[in-house]
Amino acid sequence: MDALQGGCACGALRYQLQSEPMFVHCCHCLDCQRQTGSAFVLNALIETDRVVILTGEPQPVSVPTDSGRPHRIFRCPGCQVAVWSEYGGRAQLRFVRVGTLDRPAALSPDVHIYVRSKLPWVRLPDGVAAFEAYYDAKSVWPAASLARRRALFG
Repeated sequence: MDALQGGCACGALRYQLQSEPMFVHCCHCLDCQRQTGSAFVLNALIETDRVVILTGEPQPVSVPTDSGRPHRIFRCPGCQVAVWSEYGGRAQLRFVRVGTLDRPAALSPDVHIYVRSKLPWVRLPDGVAAFEAYYDAKSVWPAASLARRRALFG
């Protein structure tokens, strides 16, 4: 894998992924729509210790969610671009915003989730799994990614 690097808009915050992500979500939930101001968000799920900060220090911002579960969005303190999130109080897993990568086309979604709230004009690609809400990772993720997940959460 070529090193995947990314950062914020002003360049003060730079990071590098030390491996491929475990899985990539395209989330169409209302929280993601509200938090991004867009139709969906692309998140690369990867272990926190595999995200190396090269420059800068992202600042966590706690945001309310419809589910009530904790959600922290990490932003550049200067330009306020969101570079990753932590969901459900699980600090060992990052949801890296694919759009902040230098080469966002390097990662494509493995699944589309919460399509029950997908905007009606968004067309999903053929051949990519789509779920009305969330899904059972054990039946969808590749074995190697499941092993990495087990190493994180037991």
